[in-house]
Amino acid sequence: MKQKLVIAVTALNAIDSPGPGVAVIRAIRECADFEARIIGLSYEALEPGLYMHDLVDKTYQIPYPSGGTDSLMARLEYIHEEEKLDLIIPNFDAELFNFIKLRDKLSGMGIHTFLPELVQFEARDKLKLYDFGKQHGFIVPKDRILHEFRELQKIEEELEYPVVVKGKFYDAIIANSYEQVEKAFLKILAKWGLPIILQEFVKGTEINIAVLGDGKGKAISIIPMRKLYITDKGKAWAGITLDDERLITLAQKFINSTQWRGGCELEVMLTDDGKPYIMEVNPRFPAWIYLTAAAGQNQPASLVKMAMGEHLEPFTNYEVGKIFIRYAWDLITDISEFQKISGNGEL
Repeated sequence: MKQKLVIAVTALNAIDSPGPGVAVIRAIRECADFEARIIGLSYEALEPGLYMHDLVDKTYQIPYPSGGTDSLMARLEYIHEEEKLDLIIPNFDAELFNFIKLRDKLSGMGIHTFLPELVQFEARDKLKLYDFGKQHGFIVPKDRILHEFRELQKIEEELEYPVVVKGKFYDAIIANSYEQVEKAFLKILAKWGLPIILQEFVKGTEINIAVLGDGKGKAISIIPMRKLYITDKGKAWAGITLDDERLITLAQKFINSTQWRGGCELEVMLTDDGKPYIMEVNPRFPAWIYLTAAAGQNQPASLVKMAMGEHLEPFTNYEVGKIFIRYAWDLITDISEFQKISGNGEL
């Protein structure tokens, strides 16, 4: 008999910088080893994933991460009472802190998670990435952390262009002059607040690596992908799986050094002379995670199995040359469905 699981998934948005939720659900649905009832957890009433009824069985709105752990816990208690959740897979950087803090309480309720420890989560933070790289022997670009606009004005003469301006959670803008830096600073400040990161620009080939760690230093799955098409926000709109032992070794070293538990994404810039610079470490599955299932290493389904206590051995093979191409289409729904999620917080 197949195990029947009730799995809650966040990040159901599908804008030009999409969340990973829909891709995570697609990968889980493809696994024949268990049956899943999928519960969507949404922040906005217009997240497309919550209207995809072939993927999501029911959706509940949850409070924004800024609301803190108490309001989130109260909402999850209600959802659990209704749905008897087995597992929650959060997929937004900004929400992970709250879910990690609530992990023990959720476990006491019978709700599994498979998340990194708080110390692991904070060590790879963008604000600490350069120190993290020095500590573990990774090549990481130099950066400056700015806590107010006046600091930017003070270092105007020191800047070497181009420079990358980054938000603490999302967004990265390449600037080629001080005026562009200033504009990018204010744009990201308005969206994500302080601090702002100025990072050394590194020229090379953009590589993303989806990695799944077991929490004991072992990488269960590693899939490197080269971006084939990049949006104006720097997001991969198409990509291809690669066979490059340097990238596999880098990911294995990261998992071994951090003892990472769960999914993550290494954003790497591979220079012309073969140096792999770690530009960012995203502490959750990337939006292109469905490619891992297509290539033969279904990372979301593997996470489900490990979260439920199953022991997995590392994958050894995957299909090289698998391409994903993202596309958009118009999902048609009715105003009554929008009113239900907006008014009742459930659909």
